[in-house]
Amino acid sequence: MAYDEVLAERIRGAISGVEGVQEMAMFGGLGFLVGGHMAVAAAGKGWLMARVDPAETDSLITRPGVEPFEMRGRGLTGWLLVAEDALDDEADLREWVDRGVAYVATLPPKPRKAKKG
Repeated sequence: MAYDEVLAERIRGAISGVEGVQEMAMFGGLGFLVGGHMAVAAAGKGWLMARVDPAETDSLITRPGVEPFEMRGRGLTGWLLVAEDALDDEADLREWVDRGVAYVATLPPKPRKAKKG
């Protein structure tokens, strides 16, 4: 499934003030990484994937339009999907982008992979 390009552009606007953001294709979407860690991603059908504090996962999935992210049938703690209708205004989108950026800022930077040559 292709990612939502309109959502990707909205995320670019919301994350534009963050230093060192990289974009990378991942999970069938377009991930926005900070310090080598995915903070948020534009997924298909307008869904946003957000990386959040694992301790907040259970409380956040009670919000309308928020679901746990599953990979191979397993829910991943600290990874959420936010539906398009829960991202109607820029303040809602910015909240999720800010959550993702804040959480990955607590993680140690990932080392850069050596280029094969």
